[in-house]
Amino acid sequence: MVAELVCTKKEDHFGSRLTISCRQTEREKDLIFSGGELDMEDKAGTRVLMMGNEAIARGAVEAGIAVAASYPGTPSSEIMATLAQWAKKYGFHAEWSVNEKVAVETAAGASYAGARVMASMKQMGLNVASDAVMSLAYIGIEGGFVLIVADDPGPHSSQTEQDTRLFATFAKLPIMEPSSAQEAKDMTVYAFEVSETLKLPVIVRPTTRSSHAHGDVTLGEIKPAQKSFRFNKDPKWCILPSLSARNHIRLEDQQEQAAKIFSQSAFNWIEAGEEKWGVIASGVSYNYAKEALEILGLKAPLLKIGTPYPLPNEPTREFLQSVDKVLVIEEQEPVIEDQVMRMVWTEKMDVAVHGKRTGEVSRFGEFEVDRAISFIQAFLGQEPKAVEKVTDKETPALPVRPPILCAGCGHRAAFYAFAKEGAKDEAVFSGDIGCYTLGYAAPLNATDTCLCMGGGLTVAYGLSLVEKERPHVAFIGDSTFLHAGMTGLLNIVYNQGNVTTVILDNETTAMTGHQPHPGMGKAATGEDAPKAIIEDIVKSLGITQMEIVDPNNLPEMLAAARRSLEYDGPSVVIARAPCVTRIKTTRKFYIDKDLCTECEICIDELGCPSIINIDGVEIADTCAGCGVCCELCPSEAIKEVSQ
Repeated sequence: MVAELVCTKKEDHFGSRLTISCRQTEREKDLIFSGGELDMEDKAGTRVLMMGNEAIARGAVEAGIAVAASYPGTPSSEIMATLAQWAKKYGFHAEWSVNEKVAVETAAGASYAGARVMASMKQMGLNVASDAVMSLAYIGIEGGFVLIVADDPGPHSSQTEQDTRLFATFAKLPIMEPSSAQEAKDMTVYAFEVSETLKLPVIVRPTTRSSHAHGDVTLGEIKPAQKSFRFNKDPKWCILPSLSARNHIRLEDQQEQAAKIFSQSAFNWIEAGEEKWGVIASGVSYNYAKEALEILGLKAPLLKIGTPYPLPNEPTREFLQSVDKVLVIEEQEPVIEDQVMRMVWTEKMDVAVHGKRTGEVSRFGEFEVDRAISFIQAFLGQEPKAVEKVTDKETPALPVRPPILCAGCGHRAAFYAFAKEGAKDEAVFSGDIGCYTLGYAAPLNATDTCLCMGGGLTVAYGLSLVEKERPHVAFIGDSTFLHAGMTGLLNIVYNQGNVTTVILDNETTAMTGHQPHPGMGKAATGEDAPKAIIEDIVKSLGITQMEIVDPNNLPEMLAAARRSLEYDGPSVVIARAPCVTRIKTTRKFYIDKDLCTECEICIDELGCPSIINIDGVEIADTCAGCGVCCELCPSEAIKEVSQ
């Protein structure tokens, strides 16, 4: 049985028929599970079970996208993964770009010629792309430009818990926020229309929950992709200071125009109630708020906002005129709340606005129905009532699983070697963003700093300038090196920094799902592509001391670590071993009980999850056959299983 969305609809600003309210019924009928498959039925009206990110990709196809560019990052990765699968079928270009700034600039160029384009990333990627995005707000676009930025409240897999809606207000760009998979698709199509009307990029902001949750989606018609484009030369495309000054005035005018468009948007609606107080909610928080009211048995009016900036003035004003006080429920920052407070103040409304500013609603973490219940109870001044928890009380607690590198991961041996060789000199280890960030954990203890993509090299260089007596080592993955590490290494070489750079090359973008990168010889669509040779790049940047080593050959890895640490000047070690999750091995190891002294060196120094001690030291079936532990055992008790 699946939940069918039974929806009512109305005409929006562009004459589109878009969902404005839904109720759930249980029904089993004609449901297709897409999973991004190429043979997915694409006839308009077909109902498909889709992940939110897949629905966004489908919306881009329905809008007639010509170019899609991205860099992988959870929770946004599936958008481009799906588009890459569909690119040939629907005739558009899809690529994994080297980084997010490149993705935005690539999309901008195509938009200048009139093409509909999309760039997608997570919130951290927007930091990388911000230089281009801010200037693009001033310069404008021609073909519709939709910027997907998936935020990560929690955060589940990010360095920060930042709110892209604040960036949108800073950049003065319209932003939209889907609450369901159906809305994610429809909103993407709508965003292209708004973008072309305003001649501005439009941001669509899914969050982890709306990106990864699945829902029933009714497909729409696919707009035939335009095949012919032409860039018209015009001084307006060159962002000189005088032009920026004029365009800033225009940008302010566009804010008012966007607010008028959003006031008519079908993604904002009022649900009637009986109380003289109400709730305003946005994005996935709308679902939590609606369910919380139902659980509490409260029939309060509810304003659902799908376009949080600029605030849709007309439905908001209408809602506020019907209540005495209002609670704003939105994840992260008080973006909608502050705009509502401004409206109440400037229009002298007699309405009390509650939310984050008044303390009833949290500014931290990901929301859920139980938290929405507590917000409403606090708003009403009630003691928390005993309500049935949404979560299953019978579900046993999950075992504690600290983050750890996979069994057989080549990164473990590289970390071990440098920690071992650098211990006597108190070497400092600067890490980077990727699964190898887990080098910080005991017993490896080989990551002392971690800032941002590519930051490990430059942080290590900065440390070396003021701590010349200590060795400084920077760890970076192959994909991250190509994303943001090359400039850091060039700076180290140019300034003759005494830093050892260790490129942990597992030949994939492992942490986000094994997306291809320029060093793999594959494009996003799976076709062969020119392969960037990392060692050639390193040499071209001026490195003369470089070694390539298999980290699972522990004696060689230890020797390479020792030589690089002793070298006076910039050096590079490329520790190359394919990601263990992408290879098959027949090698297995066991512990000879007659030889094992249970010294636990294999456990204490490696931290491999396949080596355990319950009733004696054993190697579990999860052993990936790297053999590093065999090299460590002083009793030679670890042996390979005979073929």
